[in-house]
Amino acid sequence: MAVIIILIVLGILLFVIEFLLVPGVTVAGIGGLILTVFGVYKAFNDFGASTGVWVLVGTLMLSVFVIIMSLRARTWDRLMLKTNVDGTVDSAPVEDQIKTGDQGTTLTRLAPMGKVQVNNIVREAKSIEGFIDEHSDIEVVSVEGTRVSVKPVIDK
Repeated sequence: MAVIIILIVLGILLFVIEFLLVPGVTVAGIGGLILTVFGVYKAFNDFGASTGVWVLVGTLMLSVFVIIMSLRARTWDRLMLKTNVDGTVDSAPVEDQIKTGDQGTTLTRLAPMGKVQVNNIVREAKSIEGFIDEHSDIEVVSVEGTRVSVKPVIDK
């Protein structure tokens, strides 16, 4: 009887893993189904129809109970990561700080996006002419809100 209980409990555990952790139909769900059905079959085969029916009813009741308990919010509150992200997005428009024609340097490689410094202000910018290496001189081509487009300055 211990083998039957172990098979059914492992099958239900694999079902919970399938429902809550692994998306889609995977080995966990198929394995859970096989273990649970085999456990109930073994109960019918080894102990007869009346015990098999009791095992089947018990398995169904245990399955419903485990699913209800695992879907409750308080169950997952204990397992959840409780950290807050304190970062912010720079949403201030740069049109008044950086103007078309201003020059600066790249702080990182623009491939095609990267960091630039223009007028002592560090912003993310996009290269309109391919890649620009780090510490290269650039010129601002356009500024639209927080989007800065640049091109390399060609020495003549």
